[in-house]
This record gives sequence, structure tokens and C-alpha cells, in this order.
Amino acid sequence: MLEKKLPPGQVWREDLVVYDIAPLPPLDLENFRLRLFGRVRSPRELSWEELQRLPRVQVRADFHCVEGWSVEGLVWEGVPASAIIYLVQPEPGVQWVLAHSHEGYTTNLPFSYFARPDTVLAFSLNGAPLPPQHGWPLRLVVPSLYAYKSAKYLVALEFLRELKRGYWEERGYHDVGDPWREERRWR
Repeated sequence: MLEKKLPPGQVWREDLVVYDIAPLPPLDLENFRLRLFGRVRSPRELSWEELQRLPRVQVRADFHCVEGWSVEGLVWEGVPASAIIYLVQPEPGVQWVLAHSHEGYTTNLPFSYFARPDTVLAFSLNGAPLPPQHGWPLRLVVPSLYAYKSAKYLVALEFLRELKRGYWEERGYHDVGDPWREERRWR
């Protein structure tokens, strides 16, 4: 029965695998800022406390890695992307969002996927604070795309009209990364 929910080329595993591009520089919540900028009417910088005051949602979703594994039914809690969109009011013509992470990682995703109801800026995983190895304190979670689009250690979202590739996209990974279409690499 599980196979019906599994995208092509994937296998189930019990837990998430940890991938990082570099050691994480120190980060504390007192100095945490989420920068929201680019082609928006209301650019912002949110402190951790301000972020906690935004609406919250819980999203239960399977998580699919481009390397061929999936984890079933993870529960993420955090701020829905729709609350961020409401705050910053993207300008007409915004087509992309570039997520920036604390250690220098970036990833791009189409604005239409960012705006989906299951996209969340998560600070909790399975009812507990987000563990450091899975993106503490904040992770962008985009269940409709491969996991490399779910940027860990999130510190900024940049709204763009034109495509600007992120870390893995510059190295040949697909700009969209839809697991149901097996959009793993573009070259």
C-alpha cells in the first residue's frame, strides 16, 4: 500500500539522512533574524520572537530526497509560507524564491511551489523542537519538492522575477525538483 504514495525511483527509510555543505557557524536565537527581501513591497527582518508571533500550522507530509530515499509522514510545525507572502506582499511578476541558509547554502524554487498550503517555515519536527542536524532553528519545508529545496538553517528569503540558481542547482540539480516528475538533474 505504501508504494502508491512513493514517487518513482524512491525507497522508504525510517529516518532522515543528514546532509550539510559546510560546518554551521554559531547561531543564537537572541541575534537570529529572518531577512525577507527582493521584489517585495514590504521588506522585513524578523527576530525569533516576531517569527513566533506569526500564525502557525502543522503539516504532515512525506519527505523525498533526490538521492532516492523517502521518509513517510513527518509532522512539521511552523509559519505557513502564506503568512510570509502576506507580510511582504511580493511585487507582480515574482516567479522565484531563493532561500538563504546560515552556512551559505542557497536553493531556488518556483514561487508557485513556495505559495502552496503545505510549505512551512518549520521550527518543530514530530512534536519536538527542530534538531540541530535537521536545520535548527528554522527550516524551509517544501513537501511537494525534493528535500534539497527544504533549506536548513534558514536566515533569508529573496523574492525574484528571474531565475537565480542555488547551490545544488548551479551544480546541475533541477531548478524545480518535483519528485513525481523525477526532476533530479537538468544536465
